[in-house]
Amino acid sequence: MPTGRLSVLTIDFDKLSIRPGDRILDIGCGEGRHTIEACRKDDTCCIGADFIFDNLIETRKKLEFHQELNDLFCRTIDLSCMDVTRLPFKDNSFDIVICSEVLEHILDDRKAVSELIRILKPGKTLAVSIPRFWPEKICWCLSREYANAPMGHIRIYKKNRLIKTIESSGAVFHFYHHAHSLHAPFWWLKCLKGLDRKNSISVNLYHRLLVWDLMNHPPLTRFIDRLFNPILGKSLVLYFKKS
Repeated sequence: MPTGRLSVLTIDFDKLSIRPGDRILDIGCGEGRHTIEACRKDDTCCIGADFIFDNLIETRKKLEFHQELNDLFCRTIDLSCMDVTRLPFKDNSFDIVICSEVLEHILDDRKAVSELIRILKPGKTLAVSIPRFWPEKICWCLSREYANAPMGHIRIYKKNRLIKTIESSGAVFHFYHHAHSLHAPFWWLKCLKGLDRKNSISVNLYHRLLVWDLMNHPPLTRFIDRLFNPILGKSLVLYFKKS
């Protein structure tokens, strides 16, 4: 069972300018790390959505745990199973849309992007994260299994190309950063040793390091992660405003 803030956020919530009363959608929420953080903001209306129902079950469990901790301050929470290419919302419905580590899984990513922009209110924020080009390319080169995993990544994005795709749907690019530099070498090592291999000492030790870092947030590893994010950051995070 999770305890405290045991989540690694890819999106920087300080850059979202969330205000009381905002409606926030976390599409492709996975097991709820960004949904939970959104629910910590005062008086927000938060929706976590995912194509995989089991992910929503895990998100619900974590939300219930945090409700017991009394550290959620949103007005309403909803979880729904949906397809990012056919979102069941009216135009201009949300103040913040988060789409973290989703587009690389979607066959018709242009349709998904158009849906994200359609439901966003004019002048409001879309935050998108994807695997960064060169760390992801190394994973594909090291492991055929990684590149061909069921429901896995079907493309590798280049930053400028994705920015143009999103801007062509009616958004204006504002800024970007990278995240999770400590995670990139872990995935290279895992790809090299075998994704399903359970007895690799080096992979298991590295995983223990990541879990320890997640649970304790020591200043040293936080500093190292921030220092190397521009070089090794596994995720590229982009922020847009709807025009």
